[in-house]
Amino acid sequence: QVQLVESGGGLVQAGGSLTLSCTTSGNIVNFDNMGWYRQAPGNQREFVARIFSGGRTGYAESVKGRFTISRDNAKNTVYLQMNSLKPEDTAVYYCRGFRGTEYWGQGTQVTVSS
Repeated sequence: QVQLVESGGGLVQAGGSLTLSCTTSGNIVNFDNMGWYRQAPGNQREFVARIFSGGRTGYAESVKGRFTISRDNAKNTVYLQMNSLKPEDTAVYYCRGFRGTEYWGQGTQVTVSS
C-alpha cells in the first residue's frame, strides 16, 4: 500500500513563505509524476504544480513565479516552496503521485492571513 504523507502547512502572513513536503512510502523514482493540488472551502480541488520523473515541471498560472516544486529522490520526498503567499492561497494542499494509478496524501492546511 503506497502512502503519501504531507507536512509543513501552517499559518503565515501575506507575503510570507512556507515549504510543504510530501514523503512517499515507496521509491519516488517509480512514480511517473508527483504533484500538488489544493482545495479551498466551497471550491473544487485544483492543480498547483507537477514534476515529472525526468525533472520537467509545470505550474498553474496563479502560482507561476511564486511557487517552486522540487524532489529529492534520496529522501523519497517532493517539496513545494511557496513564496509571496496571498490570502487566496489559503487551502488544504494535497500531494498526488501517479504510478499507473493515482495516490493522494491526507492534505495539509495552509492559511494565509491578510
